[in-house]
Amino acid sequence: MKELQELLRGVSLLEQKGNSSVPVTSICFDSRKAGQGALFVAVRGTAVDGHDFIQKALELGASFIVCEALPEVLPEDVVFIRTPDSAKALGQIAANFYNNPSERLKLVGITGTNGKTTVATLLYKLFEELGYKTGLISTVQNHIHTDIVPSTHTTPDPVALNKLLAEMVEVGCDYCFMEVSSHAVAQHRIAGLQFTGGVFTNLTHDHLDFHKTFDAYLKAKKAFFDGLDKNAFALVNADDKNGKVMLQNTRAHQKTYSLKNLADFKAKIVENQFGGLLLNINYQEVWFKLVGSFNAYNLLAVYGTAMLLEQDNTKVLTVLSRLSGAEGRFDYVVSPNGIIGIVDYAHTPDAVQNVLNTVQDIRKGTEQVITIIGCGGDRDKAKRPIMAQVACEWSDKVILTSDNPRSEDPLTIISEMEAGVVLSNKKKVLTIADRKEAIRTAVHLAKPGDIILLAGKGHEKYQEINGVKYPFDDKEILTEQLNLLS
Repeated sequence: MKELQELLRGVSLLEQKGNSSVPVTSICFDSRKAGQGALFVAVRGTAVDGHDFIQKALELGASFIVCEALPEVLPEDVVFIRTPDSAKALGQIAANFYNNPSERLKLVGITGTNGKTTVATLLYKLFEELGYKTGLISTVQNHIHTDIVPSTHTTPDPVALNKLLAEMVEVGCDYCFMEVSSHAVAQHRIAGLQFTGGVFTNLTHDHLDFHKTFDAYLKAKKAFFDGLDKNAFALVNADDKNGKVMLQNTRAHQKTYSLKNLADFKAKIVENQFGGLLLNINYQEVWFKLVGSFNAYNLLAVYGTAMLLEQDNTKVLTVLSRLSGAEGRFDYVVSPNGIIGIVDYAHTPDAVQNVLNTVQDIRKGTEQVITIIGCGGDRDKAKRPIMAQVACEWSDKVILTSDNPRSEDPLTIISEMEAGVVLSNKKKVLTIADRKEAIRTAVHLAKPGDIILLAGKGHEKYQEINGVKYPFDDKEILTEQLNLLS
């Protein structure tokens, strides 16, 4: 339990109605979770407005209401706090309620369109191997040292996020590496957190269903770096033109990494094959298990972060050289007759192109590349024709299929993807809405040595159709189909 004034520390207040010495028993922004003595924050969301549920929270026993607009009737036994931004207030209140856990460990946020999960996961694995108790907050799963906590969002809501960080502090975690999504920044889910550093990977077309414009998407990413303090570091990819934008106005120490330009941390690809990458990094040649130029960037971001966190150069490179990446990121399997199957979470045009570019770099030239690809329903529609276009440009055969259609008709989504296929590429495209059948067909079309890319879902173990998540594991199904060839 906490005193109200302790929870309001750092919160912008416009007015307060009612005085109470009753302690706050819990905090929530979902009225259904309100109980006796709870503090309910009415947040205006994209789908619902928490102000419409103030009465419900009161009926369930809430004693404190934080809102942007006061109700017409104010019960005498309830304290009302008006703030200009309830979402920001929720973040700060949640941090205060859990004793500001981000100040008691070193929290590093990783943001960008692609690479966040791999960079965060590699940092978690690296620091665990270096002997630190470490936390991870990512799209795939969250870790509290060795304990795994299921992940539902790239960045959790402020209450869940601070609770998770508090649990990390409780078990003695020294570091936490977390993905910071653009949604999380725009919705102030990271308000109230103290970051030791921020890392920018890249910025390409994504999430315009939420942000509406690329400029708004860019500004959401930039706002993360604008919020870093003078004691933090900001590490950005100098080969992405938006890297410099991220550094504008930040008070943090500015650092860069690059494969092509002058930078604080630099690397060069010496070899790139299915077995891994040979990089010249910090003037030392090191073999890494990860594959592709995009992973060279990821490894360099990890290396730079570790150096900025004052880790030993030799130990970092030694441990990094034996680490594998995040699940569902260029995961590959080989059939008994030599067909290579790659499962990747690539769900943006740039991510698909990165993976296919890597395949092109590695392939010998005679084998065909078969790409199976779909687009998620109820998400950014503008990228659908571009995704299909990119897949066709870099593949010998393309199968357009269903991803997570959610509430949309899979055939409508596929039709919108087909709009991006130019006439000269139409002969290489098949449409098979059933994802399992699409995988089976690709395997039967492939010859020994061919490469199958199964893009879009990566680590996910489900397919979401009309609000129901059905069991579906891309890698499991692809492996099963490939093994049937023996």
